[in-house]
Amino acid sequence: MSVPFNNSYVQLPERFYSRQSPTSVAKPELIRANPELARLLGIDPAWLLSEDGIATMAGNLVPEGADPIATVYAGHQFGSWNPQLGDGRAILLGELIGTDGERYDLQLKGSGQTPYSRMGDGRAPLGPVIREYIVSEAMAALGVPTSRSLAAVTTGEPVYREETLPGAVLARVAKSHIRIGTFQFFGSREDNEALGLLVDHVLERHYPDAVDGGADPHTRALALLDNVMQAQAKLVANWQMVGFIHGVMNTDNVLLSGETIDYGPCAFMDTYNPETVFSSIDHGGRYAYRNQPGIAHWNMACLAQALVPVIADKEEDAIEIAKDALDKFPAYFLEANISGQRQKLGLATPRDEDETLAKDFLDLLEANQLDFTLSFRRLSELSGTEPAASVSSLAGFPSVFDDWMARWKTRCDAEDNPTRQQNMLATNPAIIPRNHLIEESIVAASTEGNFELFNELVDNLANPYDLTGVDIRFAKKPRAEEVVRQTFCGT
Repeated sequence: MSVPFNNSYVQLPERFYSRQSPTSVAKPELIRANPELARLLGIDPAWLLSEDGIATMAGNLVPEGADPIATVYAGHQFGSWNPQLGDGRAILLGELIGTDGERYDLQLKGSGQTPYSRMGDGRAPLGPVIREYIVSEAMAALGVPTSRSLAAVTTGEPVYREETLPGAVLARVAKSHIRIGTFQFFGSREDNEALGLLVDHVLERHYPDAVDGGADPHTRALALLDNVMQAQAKLVANWQMVGFIHGVMNTDNVLLSGETIDYGPCAFMDTYNPETVFSSIDHGGRYAYRNQPGIAHWNMACLAQALVPVIADKEEDAIEIAKDALDKFPAYFLEANISGQRQKLGLATPRDEDETLAKDFLDLLEANQLDFTLSFRRLSELSGTEPAASVSSLAGFPSVFDDWMARWKTRCDAEDNPTRQQNMLATNPAIIPRNHLIEESIVAASTEGNFELFNELVDNLANPYDLTGVDIRFAKKPRAEEVVRQTFCGT
């Protein structure tokens, strides 16, 4: 079969990308494929599992209709400016129109060198591919906007890092791979024509209802900035609600589509601590859990700076307009954040005391070193009739919570909400991708070629809000000796 490609990014001028075919690998073997996502993309799952499908996912076969490219972008990495980055180990095969009417990129990550590899080998070790598959699919099941994993294959070739590791390729899907860094690349080169083309492309692709098609370029640029800010505010609030820590919130890792991407040194919190950092390269805690909203605002300022030439004709006017726009971001985030907290606490109507109630609960979790996910899940179970499948054996609240519990129950009784428990159980997951289990699955796959735990994790994380039929070990927090404190990029 032919993959139903419908490519638009390659219609932009060639300075936006380099045409680049993936590099073949020695012996591709399928680790796992995603039939549900294949159907969404209009791809026959049977073909995906076929020899041609596996060869395509590995980069050994470029199907008809594909137009493979590596895209160029720049970015701030841990606050330091890099004027040219780009897809150093990823090839965008092309775009597909899903059965939902949305446009999706199909990208191969780990598919060989590109003009932007910067002396790298363009390959991916198996471990980071395993991590990204597990976490991206878990995020999708949690309802967090994210890139997805269509398939993962081993290459039959070694990858050399600090040690020799098995290689792999991830077939990644996103609504686009256009980043803040894409705008920064052209903004830093004073290529205003390219900025205008990008504004139009992103608006048409991701925010078609944001502004009238006949609006002037200045209005369109400002509309883009505002819509991206709203999407990022909601996205980061979603991360906070599930205890997710991205780890590398560089501007080249922020998609204009509002999806999570680049699952390098990411992880989910176990014990609640807002200072939590997992990334081995984040020595100063720049991207700690607590700092994610502020960094998102900083990243939006970088986007605004890149857009200055197309926001207004005079630079001084454009800067003032951009500043006024950026001032809206904190309110966007706070609105999304408190809305998420109300849902987690089972509150249907807003009241002034809700923010304090939520903060006090988190403060108690931190002071008593309780697990973030299990505590909210247990609170859901206490909001009504005890569910048959429960985390009661894994989580509970000491007596120091009694006063808070009384306040919470009084607050709940103040509103008529017959579906409170149902809504809370559908908001507070029972299982998340526990870092120690991910690491265990990576070790088993990388050292033994054993993908059993990887597959079990993906299967169980597909229904994070339902404990029925789930092995309870996937809900457990790690024992002290199992805690994983650092994660790595794998580049």
